[in-house]
Amino acid sequence: MSKCEQCIVRELSSLKALSKDELIHLAKCKDSFLIKKGDVIFSEGDVMNGVYCIKQGTCKLVKMNSSGKDTILKLITKGDLLGQTSILTEGKATLSAVAVEDMQVCFIPKNEVLGFIGNNKNFSFEVTKDVCQNLNYATDFAINHTHKTVKERLAQALLDVLDSAGTDAEGFLNLQLSRDEIASMVGTATESCIRLLAELKKLGIIDLKAKRIKILKLNELKSLAQ
Repeated sequence: MSKCEQCIVRELSSLKALSKDELIHLAKCKDSFLIKKGDVIFSEGDVMNGVYCIKQGTCKLVKMNSSGKDTILKLITKGDLLGQTSILTEGKATLSAVAVEDMQVCFIPKNEVLGFIGNNKNFSFEVTKDVCQNLNYATDFAINHTHKTVKERLAQALLDVLDSAGTDAEGFLNLQLSRDEIASMVGTATESCIRLLAELKKLGIIDLKAKRIKILKLNELKSLAQ
């Protein structure tokens, strides 16, 4: 049995639609490597020569605005695939992907992905579904940043981190982001982010210990994000 067949992570992505023979072939053609926290996986404008499967760890998808400031659009974690849209459109990467913690990643060459799409209808459907879900997420992101207050966006950002990373044994979010990174997710100044986090702590909705954040009142945070 190949490593790809044994990999539980593939069940979380469109790779779950591949047949046994395709998985055996995939195991022979993919590359696996480690990425250190802070390393760039690919940059905006890069030609995408394949798809990245996240086996372990989290990265941020970043878009630079006209003033040169980065905005974090989404967190990508275990089981997610990167690069599917660029492969299908044959376009360059429209975002940058940067590791926010140490990661294990598998790289699948473009021609192999296109071969699976052409020969496996179920895989093609799953890839299309993933691309559509990403489009829906981008639409929701734009709406949220247009119509929601900064405090509401902060609440949603904390919920997104919870959904992506979960919590540790003490109940703190597993992913430790800097205040600058949280502010980048929210679309506000770092000073405003720090002030609002302190306000949420004062209200008893969250607890703060250095970079660590614990959500104490999940329902109240969800209500605030709506």
